Amino acid sequence: MKTKKIFYTALIIALPFVWTSCSDLLDVEPNDVITKENFYKTESDFQAATGPLYNKVWFDFNDKFYYGLGDGRGANMYAPFSDYVYPFTDLTETGLTGPLVSAWGSLYNVVQQSNNVIIGISGSPLSDAVKNKYIAEARFMRGTAYWYLASLWGDVIISTDPRELVKNPIVNKNPLKDVYEFSMRDLEFAAKYLPETAGQAGRLTRYSAFGMLSRVYLSFSGISDNPNSGTRSQEYLDLAKKAAEKVMTSGPYSLMANYEDIFMIDNNNNPESMFALQWVPNGDYGVNNTQQAYFALGSDITGDDAAWGYWTRASYDVLKEYESKDLRRRATWMADDDFYPEINKSNGGYTVNHSKEFVNVKKGVVGSTKDNSKITRMNSSLNTNMLRLAEVYLNYAEAALGNNTSTSDALALEGINKLRTRAGLTPKTSLTYADIKHERRVELAMEGQYWYDLVRRAYYKQQEVINYITGQDRGVIQPILYDAATNTVSIDPARSSSPRAIGVIDATIFTLPYPESELVQNPLLRESPVPYQFTEEKIKDLF
Repeated sequence: MKTKKIFYTALIIALPFVWTSCSDLLDVEPNDVITKENFYKTESDFQAATGPLYNKVWFDFNDKFYYGLGDGRGANMYAPFSDYVYPFTDLTETGLTGPLVSAWGSLYNVVQQSNNVIIGISGSPLSDAVKNKYIAEARFMRGTAYWYLASLWGDVIISTDPRELVKNPIVNKNPLKDVYEFSMRDLEFAAKYLPETAGQAGRLTRYSAFGMLSRVYLSFSGISDNPNSGTRSQEYLDLAKKAAEKVMTSGPYSLMANYEDIFMIDNNNNPESMFALQWVPNGDYGVNNTQQAYFALGSDITGDDAAWGYWTRASYDVLKEYESKDLRRRATWMADDDFYPEINKSNGGYTVNHSKEFVNVKKGVVGSTKDNSKITRMNSSLNTNMLRLAEVYLNYAEAALGNNTSTSDALALEGINKLRTRAGLTPKTSLTYADIKHERRVELAMEGQYWYDLVRRAYYKQQEVINYITGQDRGVIQPILYDAATNTVSIDPARSSSPRAIGVIDATIFTLPYPESELVQNPLLRESPVPYQFTEEKIKDLF
């Protein structure tokens, strides 16, 4: 597949009007000294301002928290000697846990830099048609960040102007439902004003916003005053279906033929990618993707010392999930006897060999500088998938299932069976929640998603999810034997299991503790939330 032209950008930040680009691929030449008066005057300025929203502001979220929380807390992976995974897997994180603190800061960095862009562009003399296109880009980012904040912390602070927080950082948080409403309004604006197709590879389209809306509507459908109600709002299930269907029937995206190809550097911004973080080849710290360093089994893969993934492994629980012929497993997890021609190319490829006793991470592991010029130490420049077309298929199926025990919805089956066929599996003739949960887990494993699936379910079937997490038996690391040819895992009777101390599994696990530093600076975070006053009308006639 021919490599697409990708836009990359780095930035220097100094509130409140802060953007500069150092990219030779983004055709923008901002002035050397940027001020409120000489910036946001042209569409090129708008492109320069929104470009950094695709990388640097997300860096501390992507670096460790993205998978440590999404996959570690979901028990897809464990890393017993890694302080950026085990607190989440063990449910023992606190307000002092490093990646948690960094993620909070990163998500609010996304929010406030998006706010800066919105404020700057809003004051520009250009036409509303031009301005709204780029404001929509910033509102997509802000709305997505607020979905993460709501899913992780519940009640959080809604902010639209960082200058106000500079004046008074001691402010009330807002309730979960209002944070979701704010996120949906941002994404609805984005769906109305983003372009039909991306002007540059990697940029958002209105269908990116519809895809993200399908996720947010689906999550919000389960929120009520009773977390064990057992049902979801049909209104928001229908909205999730409509948003997903818009992507599936009208959008420009399509599945890659080969699942493994999605996660190759040369296929960044492939036809399946709807929103991805864009990391700079050979870029400075902060615009680079560090994940390979944390995942790689050894230096024979990376060609340098940044290979710390020996103890970062697939859990026994997730390995049991794979069907025997599922091609997605070897693209996600490295097991004994797996062969990867794209790694160690000069030696004819790379074969995994560690006695079938554990399984390591493959997604994000792409080789050394000898394998690809876009790799340097702790920087693979591999995009981080934030939203793929595959997820939209899954969102549609779950929304179509709704409050029923099964569905034979034609479009739901079509989407799920496209994923299963690509994975080398037989199609389904009907779908249950267990079927959809299974497909979500294996399709999106190591893409930072599974914990959010559990949180979404816990909004309306909390005790069921508590029982499920208890049944994952996180307090024991089982010694395994794994057969890569058949995706078969068993407990090794010749070795002993390892006990681990885990946190209490109850309703409190579905929200994270606020960072301790934030509680010190803003004691109102400890108080009850205050309703947010919406001043802007909702977008109408979106569908």
